[in-house]
Amino acid sequence: MKRTIGIGVIGMGWMGTVHSRAYRQVSDRFQESGIQPNLVICGDEVEARGREAQERFGFARCTTDWQRVIADPDVEVVNIAAPNSMHLEIAQAAAEAGKHIFCEKPVGRNPQETAEIARVARRANVLTFVGYNYRWAPVVQYARQLILEGKLGRLTHYRGRFFAGYASNPHGVLSWRFQREFAGLGTLGDLMSHVVDMAHMIAGPIKRVVGNCETFIPQRPLATPGTGTHFSVSAGGPMGEVTNEDYVGVLVNFQNGVHGTLEACRVIQGPQCQMAFEVHGTEGAISWDFERMNEIQLYFASDDGARGGYTRTLSGPTHPSHADFNPGPGLGLGYNDLKVIEAHQFLQSVANGKQGEPGFGEALAVADVLAAIEKSWETQRWEPIQSL
Repeated sequence: MKRTIGIGVIGMGWMGTVHSRAYRQVSDRFQESGIQPNLVICGDEVEARGREAQERFGFARCTTDWQRVIADPDVEVVNIAAPNSMHLEIAQAAAEAGKHIFCEKPVGRNPQETAEIARVARRANVLTFVGYNYRWAPVVQYARQLILEGKLGRLTHYRGRFFAGYASNPHGVLSWRFQREFAGLGTLGDLMSHVVDMAHMIAGPIKRVVGNCETFIPQRPLATPGTGTHFSVSAGGPMGEVTNEDYVGVLVNFQNGVHGTLEACRVIQGPQCQMAFEVHGTEGAISWDFERMNEIQLYFASDDGARGGYTRTLSGPTHPSHADFNPGPGLGLGYNDLKVIEAHQFLQSVANGKQGEPGFGEALAVADVLAAIEKSWETQRWEPIQSL
């Protein structure tokens, strides 16, 4: 029997279209789940963008008033893909209306807003989910299985990073992502949130941190409201100030004794989207890089020493969710496929009435770490992770 779930999406920029496309594919890719997403209404302050999304993805309605998305009686799930500055108000309204919430990371503009959003949702007893999509790569889920099975022995150290060159061009426009007023944190919230979530999933909770930051490109061309993306480029026009950080580097100690480093940068030259980790244990090691998303490097100390080093393994139907997209090994998935898996995981939790991961609880755990990192910029010393 089909379980139809009415969906309203708020914010029809790049990420709003990614989510809408993902919902459309859930019933195809995960036929046996019995879940039928129904795109009810999309909202965007730019009317033309909302109407384009309605026509493109088949929403029954569109609006320039996000409150109408939440008030729509056919909407069971509210998907927040608007700028970070709007997340708190939208999430509060959705929770008060009893709607389940999917929100893009880092949920709030800053750790304190994320904590407030998590509290609001918990009080309202609504189900939540967060866009930490990199964790859904089939070989990443396989890595997690290997660690839980003890195949790496006792974990000893971890290195995580997200090097994305999307802002490396100094003519890249001053979108809301570069302004503390609208985005809150810069690279710490945008990229490091992914790094911390992955570290939590792979290596475990973090105990203490010490970090630094830098803004390498202090001014950017002003953006044209309602057009383009964070990747848009402009030259020759008026400039504005970048008010949050381009780079973050962190030393970390985990609660289980693992030592490591975390690093993220949005203006780096060379890497384009290098969301990556290496984890080492007493019996082996694992290395993964999103730029080569469909392969993973494995090393086990019990292997024949003549092989000496990592073994390359390709994503295949024996790895979680791969077979829902491709029947054979080496037939790769892409970024949008991870968002489909993510959408399915969320809707499955709604259909079952059970909170899934990652929800606002996991986002709050990330926010606690981000708050400690930000504090260490001021104190210049190790800071313990404390609950907000």
